[in-house]
Amino acid sequence: MIRCLLSLLLVIPAFAAEPADLIITGKHVVTMDAARRVIPGGAVAVKGERIVAVGTRAEIDKAYKAKQRIDRPDALITPGLINTHTHAPMSLLRGIADDLRLQEWLEKYIFPAEARNVNPDYVRAGTNLAVLEMLLGGTTTYTDMYYFEEVIAEATAAAGMRAVLGQTIIGFPVPDAKTPELALARTEAFLKRFTGHRLITPAVAPHALFTNSDETLRAARALANKYSVPLVIHVAETKREFDESKQKRGLTPVQALARLGVFDGRTVAAHGVWLDDADIATLAQKQVGVAHCPSSNMKLSSGVAPLPKLLKEGVALGLGPDGPAGSNNDFNLFEEMDLAAKLQKVTTMDPESVPAQTAFMMATIGGARVLGMEKEIGSLEAGKRADIIVVRMDGPHAWPMFNIYSQLVYALKASDVSDVVVNGRVVVRYRKPLTLDKAKIQAEAERYLGIIRKTLQ
Repeated sequence: MIRCLLSLLLVIPAFAAEPADLIITGKHVVTMDAARRVIPGGAVAVKGERIVAVGTRAEIDKAYKAKQRIDRPDALITPGLINTHTHAPMSLLRGIADDLRLQEWLEKYIFPAEARNVNPDYVRAGTNLAVLEMLLGGTTTYTDMYYFEEVIAEATAAAGMRAVLGQTIIGFPVPDAKTPELALARTEAFLKRFTGHRLITPAVAPHALFTNSDETLRAARALANKYSVPLVIHVAETKREFDESKQKRGLTPVQALARLGVFDGRTVAAHGVWLDDADIATLAQKQVGVAHCPSSNMKLSSGVAPLPKLLKEGVALGLGPDGPAGSNNDFNLFEEMDLAAKLQKVTTMDPESVPAQTAFMMATIGGARVLGMEKEIGSLEAGKRADIIVVRMDGPHAWPMFNIYSQLVYALKASDVSDVVVNGRVVVRYRKPLTLDKAKIQAEAERYLGIIRKTLQ
């Protein structure tokens, strides 16, 4: 009898592994948690939509048994990148007008092209193209401002991507609303439909101070607060905007918006280039998140945002590529990280102004803070949403590696992303999109190229 019991004890494991849905292993896990832990030989365990554990591979494999695995021994595992400002459907206008100043680009090319072409089908095709590019480049969450935002939400959710989507409100006729009043009504319908969605956070998006009346701006803020959603707005992007506000109101754009109460609630301010010290103090005091768009600001000669001052005052900072078609022609956050760091170095003449780790922070946990989502995304920690990317290190541009953050910001590329997980679901596996038809999306882009060309003649 004793021999039988001993035999049973030998075959029954002392510790039974918990079930998990997915385990991802790699050379290093870059957590971006409060301690900024980097775990060599690390792994992440996922159950359902959330991370259940982060540790060494030995620890995770001992504690969990998964239905599926992604084992990449020569790769980095990092949080998914967070895009805090873009206009996704403008992917279909990529390259339509370049090397122009913002006002000329908008008034002579973009607004006319949109008036002739933008409809729900166009928006869906453009969103699919943008989402495909973003997912393949490691972006798992993006922030948008455009028209027919409900269509953007449908396409984004179908692709399995996370997004904060702002329905545009603007003071002149646009494709989905002929008046600001109609735009506000459309926005409220959008908020009612998508508030509480597992992937989509709806938002209110008055275009800018100079394109809306004071009454519309106040109404937009009230609507955002009514539904407890973010307000997304362009702020102090150009010197012309800054100078005109000072001339007409005697106030900077930031001070004017603050006086109108636009910052009295969760706010994402895109660009924030032309800011004085009082503006920065106001943004910090009002807890406004700033979406820094270095490629766009450079390409349109808009100026250079004062990142060191914003960082010093504790303003939440994220990164955005802005929209293709002139302000930027891609959705590449690896490029934005690189430029965010280098642009500050050359303009401040201080190589330490924005280190690589700070740039990577802006693309991950910093971006989450801008969106008010830092408790859910932006770092790899137990309990957070499972938004995870795997970045290959098998290319010659990745050898050798002395510093992980330096490698991520200055050496690695969007094309090095091999696998993408959003909300616990694998949406890209070894460079293959699993939720989008790449060939169909390309064919649609080519079809719209012909349509748009005809409308420009």
